Amino acid sequence: MNYEVFWGPIAESMLAEIWLDAPNRGFATQTAADLERKLAQDPLHLGESRASSVQRIVYQPPLGIEFEVIEDDKRVIVQGVFANPTS
Repeated sequence: MNYEVFWGPIAESMLAEIWLDAPNRGFATQTAADLERKLAQDPLHLGESRASSVQRIVYQPPLGIEFEVIEDDKRVIVQGVFANPTS
């Protein structure tokens, strides 16, 4: 079953800032879209857990994202985005 992915306002702002500073904006856009697709498909098996099994982080250069999975609602909330130029 697919999950609905929401980008919190702070995460959207962080992504916009990273995009503006990116040497290759197309690659940053493509990576964000790829991560969103992966989050929608199987977020609990993406990246690694943090404080709990539903608080997770994933790295895919040039981005890293922090997210929360709300299993009962089949939702993913992206809480933060950061530049991750290398893995």
